[in-house]
Amino acid sequence: MKTTPVLKRRSLGITDYQKRYRLLKSDITRAVVRPTNKGMVIEFVDYNPSGDVVRVTVTDKSLQKEYGVYGNNIQSMYLAGYLAGKKASEKGIKSAILDTGRYKFIHGGRLAAALKGIVDSGIEIPAEESVFPDESRINGEHLKNRVDISKYVKKGE
Repeated sequence: MKTTPVLKRRSLGITDYQKRYRLLKSDITRAVVRPTNKGMVIEFVDYNPSGDVVRVTVTDKSLQKEYGVYGNNIQSMYLAGYLAGKKASEKGIKSAILDTGRYKFIHGGRLAAALKGIVDSGIEIPAEESVFPDESRINGEHLKNRVDISKYVKKGE
């Protein structure tokens, strides 16, 4: 018996359609955060019945080009979120809702760091302050080869 693509994506654990439906029902731009094995992808996406419309994309390659930083640690996820948020605000996006897909959101983790970067860039996303990583982790004090993010991030803009 041949399976349809929807059932295949559900059975393989690629898409949680109940979660996707709840996000789409809100009719708010989604801030999609996906870590990969060596990097990350952060996108601002609007729903369209004929297919989602991607308005802003930031990957680990664009982060490396813009800031000279690569990887998917907490510090680079924060910077990617900040860069994506700045690009989104230039395109007129004022608020969004976080879409983590099938990834588990861990307080103080990489997804939370990306969320903090997006919020610090001026995009309104509903989140409690307690879910964000400590400032010492965002500043990279736990890393041997850390980046001075104060060169790139302007707090209070």
